[in-house]
Formats: sequence, C-alpha cells, structure tokens
Amino acid sequence: MQTALRTSLSETELASRSNFAPHARVVREERPVHTSGLPLSIRGLRKSFGDNEVLRGIDLHIPAGQFVAIVGKSGCGKSTLLRLIAGLEKIDAGSISFGQDIQPEDIRVMFQEPRLLPWARVLANVEVGLGRDRASKDAHARAEKALTEVGLADKRDQWPSLLSGGQKQRVALARALVSRPRVLAFDEPLGALDALTRISMQRLLERVWRDQGFTAILVTHDVSEAVALADRVLVIEDGRIAHDVVVNAGRPRQRGSAELAGLEGSILSHLLSADDRT
Repeated sequence: MQTALRTSLSETELASRSNFAPHARVVREERPVHTSGLPLSIRGLRKSFGDNEVLRGIDLHIPAGQFVAIVGKSGCGKSTLLRLIAGLEKIDAGSISFGQDIQPEDIRVMFQEPRLLPWARVLANVEVGLGRDRASKDAHARAEKALTEVGLADKRDQWPSLLSGGQKQRVALARALVSRPRVLAFDEPLGALDALTRISMQRLLERVWRDQGFTAILVTHDVSEAVALADRVLVIEDGRIAHDVVVNAGRPRQRGSAELAGLEGSILSHLLSADDRT
C-alpha cells in the first residue's frame, strides 16, 4: 500500500507540548493514503461519575485512518474516553463528531474479554457482529471472510470452549471486523494473553488495520504495545491529555529497536514521575 507523510502538528508544536527526553524523537506520522476510516473531533469533553470528574475538558482531533494509542495509569480516564467515543456512555458536556452522520455498524469495540456466546459456534458468533444485516443472504459468506482474515477459517464450526485464549480473541476481532467498521476501538483487548500470543495478535491488529484502513483507537496499559502499533500516543493524566506524541517508524515495527525503546522509556519515565507527584 502506498503511503505518504502527513503532519497533524508541527514538530515544534509537538515538542513544546512534551517534557520527554531529547533521545525520544517526536516525528511526523505515516499512515495509508487510502482509508475507509472516519475523522474524529472532540471538543471540551467532560464526564463525571457522581462527584468524581473523570474527564476534564478533552480537545482532540484524529484524522481518518490514523492508529491512536491511549496510555495512562489506572483511573486516568482513558477507558471512559474510549467508551464515550464508542457511544457506550453519555457525554456530560462537550461534543464528539465524525464529520458526517454515522450508522451503528460504523463503530465497533473489541474488549479485553472475548464475550463470545458459549451456545453458538464460531461462525455464528462472528455473524452477531453484522447486527441488522445478520439475516441477509450473504451473512455466512461475510462471516467466513472475516474468519479468514484472522486466520480461523478452519474453526468456523468449533464451540468457543474448545478455543485457546488467543483464538477466542481472534474470533472477537472477526466479529468486530465483519461489518467493515470505519472506527474500531480496542479496550485492552490483549491484556489477558501470554507474551508470545500477544505479539502475534499485535501483528494481526496492525495487518487488518492496514488492509481495511479504519480509524483505530487502542486503550492499553502496555507502553511497549502502544509504540509498537500506533502512529500516535496520547498520555492521559487526571482526565486531560498531558502529551500528544506522533511517531513515525517503519511497518512492521521492529520491536526492540533503539527508536522504539527510547520513546517507550521516555513515556514510562513520564508516567512514573506522575505517580511520584501524586
């Protein structure tokens, strides 16, 4: 797929927002020219649960087709932000817009738990993701195609209980992909997997994102995962975006490279220093 360099913020502007060490380069993002994703604009977003103000005025723009990772310590508001984007929570103040009217199938969420129906076989679980199109004549074919995309075509007639943890998450991914969403939100989807399975799933997420061109928003506690997958890493602190770092590295990413290790170390240092301040 051809790529072009596009910059959402200048390097000077990004550097002025960051307290990262000099070796953690802030560079221009690289993403696919052709995309099916939707742009996302957030203005003055606020959300409280009782007396606890979780989000305190988020302003954010995500270009169509960008892969964004959101990191931060527990309770910072990152999962709440994702749930508001996905329409799973009600906004208290501010706005979220996608530049056009959207349909329910345009936005899908993949959670940490696969949430598969134990009484339905794998193919039927994937068909659930079609929503109102589940009764269409091509439902089976679309579900089979989604299973093929995640490498599980041979498991279509299996019961979920017979699958490994990684296979269950791939079924959940196929269910999210089957409706060809334009925004796909990931809420810690790989947190329960072992290290090798997690790396394999990261590569799968990257591949399907590049193939389909949806806008991807990943919430994760794993900074290594964030820099391995995303074009841009948002650091959330106390309900606000503390840092917005756009990173350009070749794909597939070379895990363990000096560039990624330097960026990961700088983000971790900031998060740990934030803990020291609280």
